[in-house]
Amino acid sequence: MDDLAANLELVLSRISAAAAKAHRAPGDVQLIAVSKKQDAAKVRAVCDAGQAIFGESRVQEARAKIPLLPSAVRWQFIGHLQKNKIRHALPLFELFHSVDSLALAQDMERIAEEEGRRPRVLLEVNLAGEGSKIGFAPAALREQMEELLALSRLEIAGLMTLPPFAPEAEESRRYFVLLRELREELERECDVRLPELSMGMSNDYEVAIEEGATVVRVGTAIFGGR
Repeated sequence: MDDLAANLELVLSRISAAAAKAHRAPGDVQLIAVSKKQDAAKVRAVCDAGQAIFGESRVQEARAKIPLLPSAVRWQFIGHLQKNKIRHALPLFELFHSVDSLALAQDMERIAEEEGRRPRVLLEVNLAGEGSKIGFAPAALREQMEELLALSRLEIAGLMTLPPFAPEAEESRRYFVLLRELREELERECDVRLPELSMGMSNDYEVAIEEGATVVRVGTAIFGGR
């Protein structure tokens, strides 16, 4: 498991370098180690190397894995959340990265009210208009933002995006710029703070940090291929 610790150290050093390049503090960027489809032993090794926050994309897998890891480990949900999994997911995760529709947000609001919870969420934006991906179209998000902000149980902490896969990290930059600009527009027009920008994965997280990412989701660069 020594290679996992070395991988984590390399990712953290690259985060620090990217932050410095953008005249930002490394502490401004939160690393989520994407542990989906990784067994508990590997997650524990990365945890022992100093990583505190992990990302899961399937509620059933997370429910089985979380009890096997130290209670101090923090968990965030990064996948598509199905309506019938909301009630199970709410107690497990400190942040939901992928609220992709007003309907899902409304379902979360209703169930959170019933369960006495206040989930912290990010709104997923489909900036490229890819039919294969979920998420708010920018125009739809602008139209529905007031309705979303009226959901009193949800803390909308920011935005998330998954740009189209590209072999070169630089090709993702324009989508990261667009997300940052959309965030600034919504903050200004809705008089609200949206501090978090979740963008950037193993192949492009350094570019994302240069463009303002506050959260990066890194799996393969830490755990290797699944």
